[in-house]
Amino acid sequence: MHPASTFARAGMDLNAVREVSLTINATHLFVYFIPEAPEEAARLGVSEYGPAYFAFRSAPMGAVPWQVTLAAFYNFSPRSVQAMAGVWDTATPEQWQAARFAAVGRALRRVDVKLTAGQIAEARSLIDPVVESADYAGKTMAAANASVPLPADPLVALWQQITVLREWRGDAHITVLAANGLGPCDCNVLQTATGHFPEAIARATRRWDEEEVTAATTRLVARGWLNADGTATDAGIAAREQLEAETDEHCAALWTPIGDTRVHRLTSLLMPIHDAFTAARTYPFRVETGDTHSADPEAAR
Repeated sequence: MHPASTFARAGMDLNAVREVSLTINATHLFVYFIPEAPEEAARLGVSEYGPAYFAFRSAPMGAVPWQVTLAAFYNFSPRSVQAMAGVWDTATPEQWQAARFAAVGRALRRVDVKLTAGQIAEARSLIDPVVESADYAGKTMAAANASVPLPADPLVALWQQITVLREWRGDAHITVLAANGLGPCDCNVLQTATGHFPEAIARATRRWDEEEVTAATTRLVARGWLNADGTATDAGIAAREQLEAETDEHCAALWTPIGDTRVHRLTSLLMPIHDAFTAARTYPFRVETGDTHSADPEAAR
């Protein structure tokens, strides 16, 4: 593992950093599972999930070639991302972004998120300084999303600010993965083996083939992180947690504009979004939050 001491902690409580990061992810995540997203994509002429997913998420970067999306997303196979070729001929990135906001707005209204206008305004007063003061050097997806004009709907605008910070941590995590020599397929295999993501969903969406998964497993076995049967070792579970801890270190300075106390307040303000989508049975797996972030070693095995 590479030490993350080069990233300033600036006195932040790393438990608070982890908690808000998991909450940010949990309150962004619904966009990938709601029926409104494929409906809006179909209106743009794309009915397949894969191309629509990449178009929606890539739209803030503009009409980039699929190879740029592959680089920015990191953990998808080239064959998976290549499916998006032609989406910018079907509709412009601006149209895709507008359609994404439309899907999010419809879904938020459908599940009836319990946030008052005052709570939304308070959440914005906490999250906006973080977005505005963030260092975007090397943060491709976060910078792209920060450049998107916010929509008029206050709750959708809050969700877009959440998205900026979700992608910021994702960009930081890619830096950590690369520094630790963990490639795109390898990180997928470790993620599923340690119980952080369902293998069936990873296989279907990332589309690494059996030969590539076997090679990645062999590399992880050589590092002592997996057993020969592909299950996680204690060392592998610890390594996966250390990767997250290094990402927390990287992210600590991001939250210094509001500090620990207001980070906790932001976390509590945002959770009703996750709670509403969970109650609506949106997810086919348990979404990690501040109460569930530690993988159960036995479940991982």
